[in-house]
Amino acid sequence: MTTVGEHVVARLAEWGVHRYYGYPGDGVGGVMSALRKAVDDGSAEFVQVRHEETAAFAAAADVKYGGSELGCVVVTSGPGAIHALNGLYDAKLDHQPVVALLGHTALTAQGAGYYQEVDLLNLVKDVAGAYVAQVSDPSQVRHVVDRAARTALAQRTVTAVVLPSDVLVEDAVLEPPDGHGYFHTSAVPSTRPTSPPAAALQQAADLLNSGRRVAILAGAGALGATAELTAVADALDAGVAKALLGKTVLDDRLPWVTGAIGLLGTRASWDLMRGCDVLLVVGSNMPYSDFYPAPGQARAVQIDIDGAQCGLRYDTEVNLVGDAGPTLAALLPLLRTDRDGAWREQVGEWTHAWRETSKARVAADTHELNPEYVVRELSDRLPDDAVLAVDCGTATSFYARDIDVRPSMLGSLSGTLLSMGGGMPYALAAKFAHPDRPVFAVIGDGAMQMNGVNELITVSRYWKTWADPRFVVLVLNNRDLSFVTWEMRALVGDVPFAESQDLPDVPYADWAGLLGLGGRRISGKDEVPGLWEEALAADRPFVVDAVVDANVPLIPPHLTLQQVVNTAKSQLKGDPAAPLVIADGLREAVGAPARGLWHRAKDALTGG
Repeated sequence: MTTVGEHVVARLAEWGVHRYYGYPGDGVGGVMSALRKAVDDGSAEFVQVRHEETAAFAAAADVKYGGSELGCVVVTSGPGAIHALNGLYDAKLDHQPVVALLGHTALTAQGAGYYQEVDLLNLVKDVAGAYVAQVSDPSQVRHVVDRAARTALAQRTVTAVVLPSDVLVEDAVLEPPDGHGYFHTSAVPSTRPTSPPAAALQQAADLLNSGRRVAILAGAGALGATAELTAVADALDAGVAKALLGKTVLDDRLPWVTGAIGLLGTRASWDLMRGCDVLLVVGSNMPYSDFYPAPGQARAVQIDIDGAQCGLRYDTEVNLVGDAGPTLAALLPLLRTDRDGAWREQVGEWTHAWRETSKARVAADTHELNPEYVVRELSDRLPDDAVLAVDCGTATSFYARDIDVRPSMLGSLSGTLLSMGGGMPYALAAKFAHPDRPVFAVIGDGAMQMNGVNELITVSRYWKTWADPRFVVLVLNNRDLSFVTWEMRALVGDVPFAESQDLPDVPYADWAGLLGLGGRRISGKDEVPGLWEEALAADRPFVVDAVVDANVPLIPPHLTLQQVVNTAKSQLKGDPAAPLVIADGLREAVGAPARGLWHRAKDALTGG
């Protein structure tokens, strides 16, 4: 006979689930027993991580990196499910299909205040609102698993299956009775829309053809459509800005690619958006509305697989529902190509100016090691098949601006939830999805202290099973929660709160050595080139503990007077880092226009 737990694993295999991330517990023991058998016969892989939050992050990241079409996390009742919520929200907000298998209190004990008993259906009804159900009878297991998998794939979201521990070990009803109140369901995925109707495509083409200065914003939905996006951009003579989750869709070195957009983006992307008269949005819902064209400035077309996501950030005139690749390919023959190149030349000038500014900023000598220099030196050495995992905070900013990616690379992060602690789980998922490719994690010390330190144990456990042992972790160790520190200065205008911002200095490379991994701490600029050569040549995972300057400012691409006024206020209130902020940051990293704003702000505040 087949137990309910065994049928869950077998049925999910029909939906393409072959890798599970999780942590055991008695509430989910029936699934773990089934997974043991599946691992033994080679039909499944189970990755035991150090924390359920990591498991959920990794399940979402596995899909992002192309390791799975449907991610799966399996955790036990009560605290296990609670811990997984953060990673599940990451999947939901970034539209990644993930099924969560949640162990639960036995049916016989539910409602009695048993150990670890929480109301799981209510707990997860927001994150798994598209579909969450409890299997309370063995005859339900087939249709509940089928609907959870189908819904997750069709809506690209999170679903949850709640599994009471006693039901898991009962005999499954593989073929429910042919009778009233029973269901016979299918494990065949549903098709998805490919390209819009001809009339809508023509309407979009007419609008795009009317523009003289076309801008494209490409996001995660454009991944896999590099050739089609390039052809459309060439036909329209367009410049292209990229949302962070779409960073690898186009080569950052192309003169008409302006790079990242938003608060962590480039000045060139700001100029592109504020100079265009037509906007094409492809697979993106980047939420900073103030970084789009000004209201009424541009006519707009949006392409998205989900029609509900269209027209949410800018006033679009045509919304095309379909996959980016087929839709762009269908649009291409309808576009006129008789453009004079003047707009692209202007875009190229903006891009060149930004890159020159970036070079100067990266080369600036700061009080301690310049973190941007460390990241840029890594960028220049990345192999073409590199896979990048990035955490939230200053690491995100340096990834956005200082790492040049190519379409042959993969890179991702917690894009919409912006959760700290996701970098190492993402790196683990990247390595399990692509064990034959080198993985690079860029993580701040705050995030490293959340999940990274513990998950190095997971790296130590599994690395010898990877075809390519290269797994490089860069820890930007500035002993400060510096992104929040800069928000305090620039947005609040207050002195950073040391008790909340300061971090203990942890010997990350030494910890790696205790685990049998490689690693080295650096603090000098002259150490950086050789360090990267050592890390790339290492025969095992390697941790780079880079002691870097916390006072290099995160300057938005469009610096406002109010932001500088607020920063000046924080300095005048007695920020202990004021001399370093001025010397290492605003003076050397911002440039003459921003220095002028800085002096104007100080004069306004002091009456000078």
